[in-house]
Amino acid sequence: MATDRSAARKVFDSFARAVADIPDGAVMMIDGFGGPGGMPSFLIAALRDQGARNLTVIGNTAGLPGFGAKAGQEFITTAVLYENRQVRKTIASFPVPRSPSVMTPFRKAWQAGEVELEVAPQGTLAERIRAGGAGIAAFYTPTSAGTDLAQGKETREFGGRLHVLEHALTADYAFIRAHRADTMGNLTYRGTSRNFNPAMATAARVTIAEVDEIVPAGEIDPEAVVTPGIYVRRIVQRPGAGQ
Repeated sequence: MATDRSAARKVFDSFARAVADIPDGAVMMIDGFGGPGGMPSFLIAALRDQGARNLTVIGNTAGLPGFGAKAGQEFITTAVLYENRQVRKTIASFPVPRSPSVMTPFRKAWQAGEVELEVAPQGTLAERIRAGGAGIAAFYTPTSAGTDLAQGKETREFGGRLHVLEHALTADYAFIRAHRADTMGNLTYRGTSRNFNPAMATAARVTIAEVDEIVPAGEIDPEAVVTPGIYVRRIVQRPGAGQ
């Protein structure tokens, strides 16, 4: 019975309740890669409405418009947090569109000096997050050696090749997008959801999962579980999903 009560506490009946305690100054990991399939859009919208400010947002992008979407398809991205002036710092691989003529909310805030930016190569960003979840403080990588991204960072030579010291990333909260959850928080993914999400889930103090379907504990084959429930504190089902 204790297990049943513990599981029930993970399932939230609204996105607003799931994000209600996020404070000003929180460090957030928010996935989003390859279009709406990997984007926790309802959690992002709830955080916008909740209004926490001075956030640090770690993610692959900073709200690129329509990236990966079908023609005419619209979905909520982290762009709304920049529109609402809630973000103080961004750590991302692709913060702006390649075309300088596309003025996104992040680009506007960054050019106005309202948001600090740290650019990380995509593979390095993924490994920094994975290292954070694994309890590894830092690691050396040859990626970015000899470039502007390595300025101010410790370097060391291994096997005749220069490597850059990169520090792990952790967060107070992670918003992730999964396909299926059981009431214990075990998660499976589908399509582009399985990119940064599994790593982010391990690297945050509180991981909140936005899912299509919630099923009773035991209904997900253990061999199919990608993120074990021990990493997941809160689960919310998307409106209309799983019906």
